[in-house]
Amino acid sequence: MPVAKCTRSRKQFSCGRLCAMSEIIFDAAVSLNGYLADENHSLQWLFDVPGSQEPDPELLPENVGVHVEGANTYMWMIENEQLMENPQKWHEYYPGVKTYVFTSRELPIPEGADVQLLNGPVAQFLPVIRDSAGEKNVWVLGGGELLGQFLDVDALDVLALTIAPAALSSGAPVLPRTISSESLELVEARQAGPFARLVYRVNKSR
Repeated sequence: MPVAKCTRSRKQFSCGRLCAMSEIIFDAAVSLNGYLADENHSLQWLFDVPGSQEPDPELLPENVGVHVEGANTYMWMIENEQLMENPQKWHEYYPGVKTYVFTSRELPIPEGADVQLLNGPVAQFLPVIRDSAGEKNVWVLGGGELLGQFLDVDALDVLALTIAPAALSSGAPVLPRTISSESLELVEARQAGPFARLVYRVNKSR
């Protein structure tokens, strides 16, 4: 569940060269026990991990044209980075990238930011998202229910997780779904600084 500062620093948590063009990618840092954010929807726990502020250039996302995120991810970014007061930061973090936020609420949008609020299921807006991305990739930033919806409609191509050496007692789980082992093919497992990097290719069921 990344956010503004997260988007900049967490470029280290993308699938990098393993991603083909025009794919939908979920890429996020998670706690050792599988949480994206704490019970207050905060990512501060992640930035407290030594090394989390120094991106690994080999893990930078490539060819991303669209970001997709949930309301909690988006609002943590807005509030933590004070983007309403400093809208120029948005353009530093998301240069030339369209952002879709799934929410049933009216949320603030920084001046000049290319953000569109979507109220409804992922399946309803999937054609719009794909069309906006064109030949570029779609990066799903969070949260777990949003990831689950992309998997529900067989739209996810890559699931990439960067596992932090920290655990949370509760919070937002990375995936509130049951996913069989046949659905995921491990294509990368390695150390990335203090983190463990796992990348899976998603096997489509239909």
